[in-house]
Amino acid sequence: MGKSIIGEVEDSFYVREEAKTDESYGCYPYKRPIEEYIRKGFVCIDKPMGPSSHEVVVWVRRILNVKKTGHAGTLDPRVTGVLPVFIEDATKLVRFLQGSEKEYVTLMRLHSDASEVEIVKTLNKFVGKIYQRPPLKSAVKKRLRIREIYGIDVLEIDGRDVLFKVRCEAGTYIRKLCTDAGEVMGKGAHMQELRRTKTGCFTEDMCYTLHDLLDAYVLWKEEGEEKYLREVIKPMELAVARMPKIVIKDTAVNAITYGANLMAKGVVYVEKNVKAGKDVAIFTLKHELVAIGKALRNAEEIARMNSGEVVDVARVLMERDVYPVAWAKKNKN
Repeated sequence: MGKSIIGEVEDSFYVREEAKTDESYGCYPYKRPIEEYIRKGFVCIDKPMGPSSHEVVVWVRRILNVKKTGHAGTLDPRVTGVLPVFIEDATKLVRFLQGSEKEYVTLMRLHSDASEVEIVKTLNKFVGKIYQRPPLKSAVKKRLRIREIYGIDVLEIDGRDVLFKVRCEAGTYIRKLCTDAGEVMGKGAHMQELRRTKTGCFTEDMCYTLHDLLDAYVLWKEEGEEKYLREVIKPMELAVARMPKIVIKDTAVNAITYGANLMAKGVVYVEKNVKAGKDVAIFTLKHELVAIGKALRNAEEIARMNSGEVVDVARVLMERDVYPVAWAKKNKN
């Protein structure tokens, strides 16, 4: 059996009924043939200073010789750090991941001296919901917006240089946070450097450089060695690791790939954190991602239901006819 992506069933899932998977259909994500593995994968690039996020995405596309790539969360040219790049089929996930929580480490430079107590006290005032107007350098509309800062940790203070970590809502401008903090202190300040250390479930320790990706690809193409490319590229299923999940029977898969919503009878396991109205990931018993949709019921209700729709499917990730067409046979009868 392949490496588990959906988690331990006993601890976090309601078991609606027991079911087994037919090994004749589908494929565990880590065992996919390399071409399919690439097509249904993503790579976390450690973006260097200089190029735009768009340029990095184009370079990944050219390195892998694929037709489509996309990223979750833009980084300005001068900003470094975690940039998840999705490949081919996996690009369908981008819109579901762009609103993920972000974490940055930034170097703020004060324009005059301030005590450590004053700096820490001022930065802590910005924890919570704040008003922000995008900076002049931003490409978005300059209207006042509300964003939330989940936490700020001062890491080091060296004279007028302040190194701190910030966890925040997507769309928060750290450059503006630095200038606003400087104004509150009456000292003036600007952002000197910025690095994204986390976006959603993607972290620095998952990152590889563009050179790493190129080397791994060339090694596969020239010597047939897949190992390193499989390390650099991860299955798209890992990108929704934090999304609530529902696991379904083999017989329910194909109907969803043809556009049907998920019915209660097709559910095997439902994660306990599934909430009505929230996004949910639908998996096969082999841990393959089938689709993303909106849950129509809470987990406890789904576990008890004998009939009816439980997920309104919004985006199908799996191709048609990978699993048997059980629904068509049933209709004929």
